[in-house]
Order: sequence, then C-alpha cells, then structure tokens
Amino acid sequence: MSDINILVIEDEQKIARVLELELNYEGYQVTKAHTGYDGLEWYREKSWDLILLDIMLPEMSGVEILRRIRKDDNQTPILLLTAKDSIEDKVTGLDLGANDYITKPFQIEELLARIRAALRQTHSQENEEQTEWLAFADLKLNEGTREVYRGERFIELTPREFDLLVYFLNNKKQVLNREQILDAVWGFDYVGDTNVVDVYVRYLRKKVDADTENEIIHTVRGVGYVLKDTYEAKK
Repeated sequence: MSDINILVIEDEQKIARVLELELNYEGYQVTKAHTGYDGLEWYREKSWDLILLDIMLPEMSGVEILRRIRKDDNQTPILLLTAKDSIEDKVTGLDLGANDYITKPFQIEELLARIRAALRQTHSQENEEQTEWLAFADLKLNEGTREVYRGERFIELTPREFDLLVYFLNNKKQVLNREQILDAVWGFDYVGDTNVVDVYVRYLRKKVDADTENEIIHTVRGVGYVLKDTYEAKK
C-alpha cells in the first residue's frame, strides 16, 4: 500500500465510493468527506498529498474550501471535480490556486492520469526546493544541478574544479593547507605532488575571480589557501 494520502471531498456518495475503490486499487490511501465542513475539518486533521474537491457541496462550497486552504497552503495539490462545464467555474478555480480540474462525468483513467501528473509536479518542486545553494559573497553553487554563478555570470568548471570549489565553500574563511585540500578533493589514496593543488587553485581562481575587484580565493603564504573576500583579507 502506498503512503500517498488523498482526501476526497464529494457529496455524491456513490461517486465518492467509486473514487475510493479505484484509488485504493491504485495503491493510494483515501479518506472521504461528504460535506464542505467535514472536508475542511479533515483537511485540518493531517497532511495530504492531494485533494479531490467537488465544487458543488452542501454546507460550504468547494470554491470556499479552496479559498480557505490557499490562504495558508500553496503546496498541497488540489484537483477540482465539477458537474458544471463552464469556463467561469474553471477560471475561478484555477485563479484561486487549483492545480487542475476535471468535469463530470469523467473517465477514471483520465482522472488517474491527472492525479499522477499533479503528484509528479509536486515531487519535482519539493526536490528543487531541497536542493540547497552554497554561497559566499556574490558566488553561489548548486551541488544538485552543478551550476556555479558569480553574480549573474555563469561559470563553467571541470569536475575537479567544481569539487575544489565545494570544499572551499564548505570551509569558507578557514585557512586550508595543501594536504587538507588534497585529502578532501583528491582522496587519501592520492599519490602525487601536492603542487597539483596549486595548479587547480590557479585554474579555479582564473574562472571565479575573473572580472571582479573582490577576489575571494587567497593565498596564505607558507600555509595554503582561504576563501575570504578582499576587504577581510586586507585586514
């Protein structure tokens, strides 16, 4: 059984039951509500991966439920179910933050496809948000997408240059000697001259500190290197 929880807010009990059976068969966990107030209460009870929301409901309309949910929650995907095949209802729902709509009567295969699409989109957005940027001064680096920017300028790095910059960013303002850098970036089993560090720092510096007065990769004579902005480095 999937750990994806879907809330179905639908007043027609036969339709709600069919949806429950079909969604259960697909592996989703389903909770049903048959009135607007019950639906809103169930929404507040727990976190939901997706909500199927009928527009025409007793006690409180689906549009009002959508409005209230979207005041505080822009993340939970909401698919509108409506017997009204009017442009106005669809536009209103989408303007209020619905992710999609489907008009009754609908084919269950189409509904399932739209549910999968909404869940994929949400999962993609969550992954993107979880991908953190490392930053220092006006330099930023994304480990997930391997993008590097200095201000608005995109910087293309080799894999080794990228790993070296990640190490600097994770240890900014700390003086790092060549052995530390070699162990972290090349590995403990590296056999070779520590001068390789100097060579790659020079490559990296040409790309990162090009066309800027605020150089951030500095040499500490007799020791190694430090990521620090020019003003601090001159103190």
